[in-house]
Amino acid sequence: MDVWLSMSNSRYVCVAALFAAFLAAAVSGCGGGGSAPPPPQSTPPSQPATPQTNVIVQENQKPGDKTWKLVNPTLRDQHNIEGYASATSINRGESISFFVSTAAPSYTIDIYRVGWYNGAGARHMTDTITRTGHPQPVPRPDSFGMIECNWNDPYVLKVPDSSDATDWASGVYLAKLTEIGDGNHDSYIIFVVRDDARKTDFLFQTSTNTYEAYNDWGGESLYTTPRAFKVSYNRPYNDDLGSGNFFRWEFNLLHFLEREGYDVSYSTDVDTHANAGLLTQHKGVLIAGHDEYWSKEMFDSLQAARDAGVNLGFFGSDTGYWQVRMEPSAVTGTANRTIVCYKGDALRLDPDAANPSTAQLTTGAFRDPPVNRPEAALVGVAATLSDPYGVGDLVIADASSPVFQGTGLKNGDKLIGLLGHEVDQTQPSSPSNLTILTQSPYSDPKDVNGGGNSEMTEYTASSGANVLATGSLQWSWGLDDDNYVSRHALLTNPAAQQTMRNILAQFGGKH
Repeated sequence: MDVWLSMSNSRYVCVAALFAAFLAAAVSGCGGGGSAPPPPQSTPPSQPATPQTNVIVQENQKPGDKTWKLVNPTLRDQHNIEGYASATSINRGESISFFVSTAAPSYTIDIYRVGWYNGAGARHMTDTITRTGHPQPVPRPDSFGMIECNWNDPYVLKVPDSSDATDWASGVYLAKLTEIGDGNHDSYIIFVVRDDARKTDFLFQTSTNTYEAYNDWGGESLYTTPRAFKVSYNRPYNDDLGSGNFFRWEFNLLHFLEREGYDVSYSTDVDTHANAGLLTQHKGVLIAGHDEYWSKEMFDSLQAARDAGVNLGFFGSDTGYWQVRMEPSAVTGTANRTIVCYKGDALRLDPDAANPSTAQLTTGAFRDPPVNRPEAALVGVAATLSDPYGVGDLVIADASSPVFQGTGLKNGDKLIGLLGHEVDQTQPSSPSNLTILTQSPYSDPKDVNGGGNSEMTEYTASSGANVLATGSLQWSWGLDDDNYVSRHALLTNPAAQQTMRNILAQFGGKH
């Protein structure tokens, strides 16, 4: 939401400062209310009962390689070496192109799959690829503020489609770009490999629309001043070393799932937009991150999945706040490469707003006229505040829920540091059978009441699907202690880990 993100480059520094303030409390235990007694061990991976049938278990038994982490990262706006992919995801058996710009005479590409791999964090998938370097232009914004690259000389990666599902298993992949000479800087291109033919317990959806909404590479985004009304996937990500917001909000849940051996495959926002049937092949859809920007088609797909009995887990906050439209690339004509969103100016500037036949596509807030489709009716909660003044703790409100079974938590206990920086609350449009699991105070001096309560909720749809929303952006930080890039305080919490296992078991997952 706008208040936090308008802080641009300083926002990460602010988060780090807030965490430093309460890190000592997180290490020493819970203060105020009750304290959560930790189980004897904090992060033991559970042993799968049938590893021979679980692709994720088999994949993570392969050797990992810690060289996936960057050594001399390209900094924001420096353009030492950077690149973008021709698609957010590809299915196994398809090809993807990487477009790279560097002033170095040559550079390398190394492809990694992100996972557990006995703690290494990724697996090296190919021999190192060496390429000739070319500096490529940074385009000027068009009349919509959109910056779209048309770079040349791509490297084309063909992903095999063998009968072995562990051969290039579905996952989040990184193309690590490294200069040879000229400073030896490095950066990432991020992409997802899908496995559309394989039904899995869970589908992990990355929030690429929101990555791109925040992306100010080249000078404009949906948050800059002046603000763009269109943003293109055909450019590098300026955040998190080229990974968008993957490491900040999604990496830790992925680590947890792969370490624990859950049966999971991967997709992106664009896939949810383009292929509604993809969701219904799974018992549950897991959205780990900050998934703020949905198209109508995305909302339709998630709602249809719920109504077909697919469980939905929203492990971030401020979910589905803004409606977007997807358009083809203005340069290549490739579908779904441009995001359109007029946000607060939608009623005045969006051409669809004044047309009765297209008013439902207006790119403002879903809950506002003329769309009038409140996200809380699906998610259970909705954003109430961006940039709380003091990142805080999740406070247990219904310890009797099966979600908290085996955690030792009591009402009033706290999960330290897992609230913020954006928070959600129940709304008049929330389902009537909603259960409130946590009620967590936050402060806001701009509010006449001084703040409010963030809420973690669940409900059961008429189809039998369970829908759970954490109401906090930082839930996943309690599941895993690798804070690469995000630099968040070490907030791993055994009670949060067991809660997550309970949620996934409720969704029908086995590990």
